[in-house]
Amino acid sequence: MPYINIKVTDERVTQEQKYQLIQGATQLVVDILNKNPKTTHVIIDEIPIENWGVDGKQYLGTKK
Repeated sequence: MPYINIKVTDERVTQEQKYQLIQGATQLVVDILNKNPKTTHVIIDEIPIENWGVDGKQYLGTKK
């Protein structure tokens, strides 16, 4: 039973984008690992931008 965890910053990810991420990630494990899509779980975690860092610095992006 594959479990896929996608982490993104909480910067306006739309429902359509989430749908596409879930569909695409599921299809990827079906195509590459020959897994059953009915038992493939995809979780999307939206991380607050202030809890994200890059290059040793807190990433604040453009979100206010």
